Amino acid sequence: MAGTARHDREMKMKAQKNLKNCKDPVELLRLQCLTRGSSGIKGLGRVFRIMDDDGNRSIDYREFKKGIHDYGVDIDDEQVKKMYTAFDSDKSGNIDFDEFLKALRPPMSSARKNVILQAFRKLDKTGDGVITIEDLRGVYNVRKHPKFLNGEKTEEQLFRQFLDSFDAPGEADGQVTKDEFTNYYCGVSASIDTDAYFILMMKNAWKLD
Repeated sequence: MAGTARHDREMKMKAQKNLKNCKDPVELLRLQCLTRGSSGIKGLGRVFRIMDDDGNRSIDYREFKKGIHDYGVDIDDEQVKKMYTAFDSDKSGNIDFDEFLKALRPPMSSARKNVILQAFRKLDKTGDGVITIEDLRGVYNVRKHPKFLNGEKTEEQLFRQFLDSFDAPGEADGQVTKDEFTNYYCGVSASIDTDAYFILMMKNAWKLD
């Protein structure tokens, strides 16, 4: 299953606590996202994706400022400028969308990245880079789920609920890309201190070898 509610609560509390003393602009935005839970970074990514009208996958300062405020991040214009400057590493006046999201992810060891990729590959049965309901059949078993057993939800509805758990509220599309999966588990990872525990959790959750 996706990250547990307990991990989400721990991560939100940890992020809110760290926000009080944070001065680094990149870390400030990262923590603001993490206070919204495991799907916080993904939610910000969606805001920027919607705003990318010309589809060039880059963000200028005006788009960045609007995206930050639309997402409800509570910072002033001076801090927005510092953030933008920090992300615009090549000083081109534009931020590459994918690089921006990668920079925003909490740092992770290669061992954590590898186990996330291993889980994604197992779920992406068709190997097309996107997890859908069809991929989940035979990989993710919902037949022992209480809501399936009591007839409240069908197998299809529970598959969809599972996929939607990787999305920010109100932004569910019924599929999960590799980046979305990684962004989600980056959030979960931020609440777990040791590699050993994170890897054990992932292996148990997804029955990985």
